[in-house]
Amino acid sequence: MTIKNRRHPIAGNWASLLLPIAEDDSIDFEKLGEEIDMLIAAKVDGIYSNGTAGEFHNQTEMEYERIQDILASRCRAAGMAFVIGACQPDPIIMLDRLRRATAHKPLAIQVILPDWWPLTNLEAVDFLHRASEAADGIPLVLYNPPHAKRVLTPAELSDVCGPCPSVVGMKIADGDEAWYAQARAHLGEFSLFIPGHHLATGIKRGVAAGAFSNVACLSPHGAQAWTELMHTDLGAALDIEKRICAFMDAHIVPFRRDHGYSNAALDKLLAAIGNWGPVTTRLRWPYRFIDEQEAANLRDRARMMIPELFVR
Repeated sequence: MTIKNRRHPIAGNWASLLLPIAEDDSIDFEKLGEEIDMLIAAKVDGIYSNGTAGEFHNQTEMEYERIQDILASRCRAAGMAFVIGACQPDPIIMLDRLRRATAHKPLAIQVILPDWWPLTNLEAVDFLHRASEAADGIPLVLYNPPHAKRVLTPAELSDVCGPCPSVVGMKIADGDEAWYAQARAHLGEFSLFIPGHHLATGIKRGVAAGAFSNVACLSPHGAQAWTELMHTDLGAALDIEKRICAFMDAHIVPFRRDHGYSNAALDKLLAAIGNWGPVTTRLRWPYRFIDEQEAANLRDRARMMIPELFVR
């Protein structure tokens, strides 16, 4: 599956914009600007806003607007690619966010399928056509995470996104060898973004275009270097991936599996472990966040298991 066969060349290591949340639950916009500058300095392939870890589900429309203004202005000044997430479980609010996002001329706009009641395939196609009209020519990326009300198979993704030429990519979870075979069979025209800690495997299997990456939460600079390594020494990149996955399985996943923390809490924990910017582990109420001390406890362990991510 080569980039020339895809609808759009969007690819690579994309860093999630995480919200710095103050103790009073407000967004610290000054620190948000600092974070963007740090991600730009790390020379990631792009920055995306309002994913799950960007807490798109827990912000006002005025806050949404301000986040995108700050992201777009700083990225445009630096020549950094950016994607805006217009995601919102309510389809009417999502279309409104999408229309407002077009003014910033991002590389693409990310949407989810409306999520209070799962859509049928026909409803999903209808929604994506309406979203395409609202996007006014800007490409769309469909975000269909494992916690969605309805997680689509590769064949279902093809049925839903195929009729909508504006959908050029998907942010999805990968799977076993059978899943990769289905992805090759049904999704060859789309840029597929898989979990960051599986990216080398996705490249090896000819499926992944990139990742909207949890590894970039841990170390934006390291994730970028690792992504570039995949194109020069895939074997070495796969060895690093094994150790990344071992670290995640042993030290990060248990917070979700055993203690019920959200994926956003895990991504903010990774950023605090990496200790590269102004983002703490704090999530906005009512979601629980992981204590900062846990990050401090894991910092040396991360550097011992995957030192390549922290070499500057």
